[in-house]
Amino acid sequence: MLKRSLGQGVLAGLVGVAVMTVAEKVEQRVTGRPDSHVPGTVVARLTDRPERRSRARNLSMHFGQGALLGVVRALMANAGLRGPVASGMFAVVRLTNDQIVENATGVGAPPQTWPRAELAVDLLHKCVYAFATGAVADALAARNGPGPGQQHAALRPGRHSDVGPLPRTDR
Repeated sequence: MLKRSLGQGVLAGLVGVAVMTVAEKVEQRVTGRPDSHVPGTVVARLTDRPERRSRARNLSMHFGQGALLGVVRALMANAGLRGPVASGMFAVVRLTNDQIVENATGVGAPPQTWPRAELAVDLLHKCVYAFATGAVADALAARNGPGPGQQHAALRPGRHSDVGPLPRTDR
């Protein structure tokens, strides 16, 4: 499952970040909000480079982070965690990842300290990413049939102590 999820996740994550980027550009034209240079600054701090603005560095972090996190969503889909609920769970993962790297490097501040409008915009864009990435990851995983979690749920829907785990397989 891991090997399959790597390729599927990178693809799903790249599609998700491309969709998010388009949504950001549309929003910026409407609101007049400038580009964020946070991703590039995070990379500069992580790699001990000068913190001058670099479009290439900014895009590498923006797309690289999206591709890498797409693997998590593909793992979810291949395990049987699919659909809008799974994408909602994944949105929290995406937001948490951003906050860890931004706060750990001193580039960002905890979201509860942000102006509410800025927070709403960030949440919207991360949800766009999560749901677009999820749609692609779910579609790719579905080609291999139901995941183990879905197979287990098919035995008896819901959570029941009397329904044991699925037999081991060489998945």
